[in-house]
Amino acid sequence: MSCVPELEPDGSTVAQSIRMLKEVIDGDTYETVAARFGVSRTAVERRIKAIAVQLSQVADIDGLNEDGAAFVRRLRLHRDAILTALVDFDPRRPVEHRSSRIVSMDEIIQAGKRIKGRSSRPWHDLSLFYLLFATGARPLEIARLEVRDYLSSDGSVRRHSQMRAEVAITGKARPLHFASTRLDESLSNYLEERLRLGLGLGRDGAYRGLDPDSRLFLSTAGEGFKITPYGAPGQRRFLCRPILETYRKLFRYAEMKGVTALSVRRTVVARLYERGADEDDVGLILGISERSAVRELLARHKPTIEQLLDELV
Repeated sequence: MSCVPELEPDGSTVAQSIRMLKEVIDGDTYETVAARFGVSRTAVERRIKAIAVQLSQVADIDGLNEDGAAFVRRLRLHRDAILTALVDFDPRRPVEHRSSRIVSMDEIIQAGKRIKGRSSRPWHDLSLFYLLFATGARPLEIARLEVRDYLSSDGSVRRHSQMRAEVAITGKARPLHFASTRLDESLSNYLEERLRLGLGLGRDGAYRGLDPDSRLFLSTAGEGFKITPYGAPGQRRFLCRPILETYRKLFRYAEMKGVTALSVRRTVVARLYERGADEDDVGLILGISERSAVRELLARHKPTIEQLLDELV
């Protein structure tokens, strides 16, 4: 059982705890915040941890778990993600312990069938769904993808593409591979549908007739997912609520209880490990630079010495 401090029921006190968390991740020490609010250092630490722990349970924050919530350095490392999660944070909402959810291949197949049968835009939604599992990309990165990221000018799929720096959340380019038959089928049908509907058209004979600089996913009005900057001027912080809501809808269609974009990334990590990937491989694919953050995304079973040496020869 986890000995996590409970949040106070008083709304003003909870709001104060959230302000404390924001000030600490912005660089203030526990002592400074304690003096400002007229409480003890221990009280500040306890209240900040309570908020951070609940955030780690309800939000998709890579590398932040209950243990990490106790360390100021870890909180500051995830500053942007914490600030984003706080936008919709409601401490009174019941917590669903879902962060360790791993999705099986059978579940993915059944989910695809349900989405196809229930969605009003089945090819669009199936493509979004499979893209998460096929690449491990984050929703914001998927919202930023353009036709040229998926297609070559001759209309063929770019098997070995790149998550461009301006698309990646980290601001650093990394490899992006499109190597899924299911994704190929759904995206091919979706792009044909776009062409028929006249959404984001380009020149005939190039990029399957689509504008290479248009977003890969467009609404029926021909618009990409709305991405909103937030925070101080000049800071690279962006939020895409529409794609997060779309994924929540798709998981409901799929009847995948407890599944989030973060648990999909955990599933991707698990499948990569099964295929022999090491932490460097996983970090490169998912855009995670620190090995410790990769390890926290999905804790691997550590065998005992006896298990390692049993029948070695």
